[in-house]
Amino acid sequence: MEEFQKCDQKSENLEYTVIKSKTYSSFHTLIAITLWLGALHLNLVITALVFLFFPLKYAVLLFMLMVLNTLIPVDDQSKFGGRVARYIGKYGPGYFPTTVLIEDIQSFDPNQAYVLAAEPHSIFPIGCLSLLNITGLMPLSKTKGLASNATFYPPLLRQVGTWTGLVPATKKNFVKYLEAGYSCIVIPGGVQEIFYMEHGSEVAYLKKRQGFVRIAIETGRPLVPIFCFGQTNVYNWWKPKGDLYTRIARAIRFAPLLYWGMFGTHIPYRRPMHVIVGRPIELKRNPNPSKEEVAEVHALFVSKLEQLCQRHKAAAGHADIQLRVI
Repeated sequence: MEEFQKCDQKSENLEYTVIKSKTYSSFHTLIAITLWLGALHLNLVITALVFLFFPLKYAVLLFMLMVLNTLIPVDDQSKFGGRVARYIGKYGPGYFPTTVLIEDIQSFDPNQAYVLAAEPHSIFPIGCLSLLNITGLMPLSKTKGLASNATFYPPLLRQVGTWTGLVPATKKNFVKYLEAGYSCIVIPGGVQEIFYMEHGSEVAYLKKRQGFVRIAIETGRPLVPIFCFGQTNVYNWWKPKGDLYTRIARAIRFAPLLYWGMFGTHIPYRRPMHVIVGRPIELKRNPNPSKEEVAEVHALFVSKLEQLCQRHKAAAGHADIQLRVI
């Protein structure tokens, strides 16, 4: 953890560890965050330019190349990809900057796999970058982030995502990596939360999302509540309202909206981000849990998440924020 400034603090008789991202030059942090978040915008810009200023045959060629790109496997063990991932992990968190608060670091076993359940999703769950082992912020040596399948289609985005430790969010991958000893980062509410986003509040779409709890019980992995403050504020955004918008978004499994950062680009605003990591909820392995057992653990998780938000929102600079669990 030599890349970060670490200190232990006490609050309300609770001992916790605060790890702050180290300050680097703006050049490196900007490049890192552009690699992490800029691929989607770059694809859109290139596509628009080709369609607007080049003959149709070039547009068709571009489309074919993009389709071909989705069919070519990405080597997650690539040496070049590993260097890119380490660069993002080293410099990316310092862009905002990011602070990670771990309520009980002694309760984490580096050799254990955990279900790291983080909320909210926001436009992008940017705070989850700090949970990946490429940053060194968490006391975990092996992590995978479960991401929407849409992440693994656009060129560059799928490469960077794979290199940094993202995998498609399927039940098969979830169980596979947990049993292989990887802690898995999951945003239970997912992109569904974008439908309900409002300025001035945070939303966690959890009441109908119990699958992550069931898998945690089936594999016997501790369930960790995590709340990210500030990631909703790093972009300006606007989205339509009404039933038609909701129906379209659900049909395409994506919530289209307009968002922009500095100078109207993909570059997010430099606003502090705080990632609060709660104590693991220890679970006894049960390959066939009852609905009642899942519901009980789910209710406990929601309660712990709400407590995390309430307990730390003032110190994180968001004293007025309200969390809505729907």
